[in-house]
Amino acid sequence: MSGDGGPADSGPGARTRVRKYLPGVATLVAVAVLARLVAPSVPGTPLLLAVAAGAVVANVVGTPAALAPGVGLHPLLLETGIVLLGAGVSAAALVAAGPSLLLAVVAVVAGGLVLVEAVARVAGLGGRTGSLLAAGAAVCGVSAVAATASALDADESEVALAAGTVLAFDAVTLAAYPAIAAAFALDPRVYGVWAGLSMFSTGPVTAAGFAYDPVAGEWATVTKLARNALIGVVAAVYAVRAAVGAATLRRSVGRSLDRARDDPAAATGRAAATLWDGLPKFLVGFLAVAALANAGLLSGDARETLSVAADALFVLAFAGLGFDIRLDRMRSAGVRPVAVVAAAFLVVSGVAFVLASALF
Repeated sequence: MSGDGGPADSGPGARTRVRKYLPGVATLVAVAVLARLVAPSVPGTPLLLAVAAGAVVANVVGTPAALAPGVGLHPLLLETGIVLLGAGVSAAALVAAGPSLLLAVVAVVAGGLVLVEAVARVAGLGGRTGSLLAAGAAVCGVSAVAATASALDADESEVALAAGTVLAFDAVTLAAYPAIAAAFALDPRVYGVWAGLSMFSTGPVTAAGFAYDPVAGEWATVTKLARNALIGVVAAVYAVRAAVGAATLRRSVGRSLDRARDDPAAATGRAAATLWDGLPKFLVGFLAVAALANAGLLSGDARETLSVAADALFVLAFAGLGFDIRLDRMRSAGVRPVAVVAAAFLVVSGVAFVLASALF
């Protein structure tokens, strides 16, 4: 009887799961397609428009219960997109850009992380929220927020707050940077590196670069890819810091310390397991895909296909993320996240412009 019932039960069960997720996924697809169609006619990138559309729906009519399961898949979609993004990280392009540019990238990312965390702590936004804001502003926008959120086990409200803040700056800088460049007739290379070093997300950086000049677009893209390549390093550092902090807390109440004294080998194994558990697994995939691509094991067509797939997944994921951006949550947090990022951004942007000018 049980043998006959198993297959019969699995079919309806699978169909039930599909029906559970289908309405929400279909909604994400509809929002993503709409964002793609509207993008050429209005300011903003498809990613920003997808987030905005999701946020409008969530804040005007809410998220119906039937849509919640499918919409809730957006973190998985985003993590998958980050893995595929590794195919677009070109080691050759970064090397060709020169060691000075790479040093500038590392300096700006490291300095931005420290500065945003410090300002956030002063403003009373330390902890996970400060780290999410720092990663988003210093590395690669919402993708870095998502990667760091997984490393820190941040909750949805913290992710939405940081992502909303970062996306607000994406929208402003996407309009402001080309206007500033045109007003001061900036050298395309200087402008491209400046945008690549200081703007937050890849889409707006590329758009702002090519909106001014093709050369600026190329330099902005190469510089931004160098920052993107650090996403795995930054998220891993946060994961290790969180794991070490958890281990320290356990030792403070005597549990881990006693076990380590009894069995050092077992304690070492537990520590390694803790670090591995804290490391977001999709980052391993990101680094693996980047390694395969740069080793020549992926053809040009394959890399292009993976990049297109990553872009599609990002639009879907950001549409879902928009449903998590609630105005009531933003109001309850006040203006502190925006003020924190704005204060740090002005400093980082100024330093980035000086470094970009010094390179050419």
